[in-house]
Amino acid sequence: MKGVEVLGPVVGVEHARILGPCVLGHPAEGVDDAPLVLGAGVTVRAFAVLYQATTIGAGAHIGHGALVRERNEIGAGASIGSGAHLEPGNRIGPRCRIHSGCFLSSSSLGEDVFLGPNVVTTDDPHPPCPRYLDCRGGAVIHDGVSVGANATLMPGVILGARCLVGAGAVVTRNVEPGDVVAGSPAVVTGRRDEIPCPVGHFAHAYEWDDARP
Repeated sequence: MKGVEVLGPVVGVEHARILGPCVLGHPAEGVDDAPLVLGAGVTVRAFAVLYQATTIGAGAHIGHGALVRERNEIGAGASIGSGAHLEPGNRIGPRCRIHSGCFLSSSSLGEDVFLGPNVVTTDDPHPPCPRYLDCRGGAVIHDGVSVGANATLMPGVILGARCLVGAGAVVTRNVEPGDVVAGSPAVVTGRRDEIPCPVGHFAHAYEWDDARP
């Protein structure tokens, strides 16, 4: 693996696709010898930095220049985009798509979550509080949620299943399942299943999602 720096314990590298120079098992404080765990078929692209004490599920993709800190759990088939930054302690469910430039802090994502480019989640309501880790934590994002580019989610907000957050929104309060919110601060503008498909491919936007339980 030319150009790959292995700085700490790594499990599963023999079953992963390492595409170019990167850093695996970067040391972290407070995690002892916990390894970086790579599931079968994980793809790591050039210039990514992956810390120890993180688990990446089978078939997940890590983009160019992504930074994944310690104590992250990334589900099978998830995608972490180029230049994304995952602070310690995120939980990302299977098949989530985290696009380029996202910044995630102490957040929990369910299955099939979509975050557009440059989405930010925050976890400190009064920075730089010395006890922010004992406070509200990051966003909780339930299954099937879609968040538009450049949106910001404030500490502790809960996004209900299959809600939709508009591009550039600043979400300061919880969002009910299926609601559409937009603006700064974000307010409810409708329901996701009432959005028309402008070119007529579907009866409404997200019709393809209707069959999910």
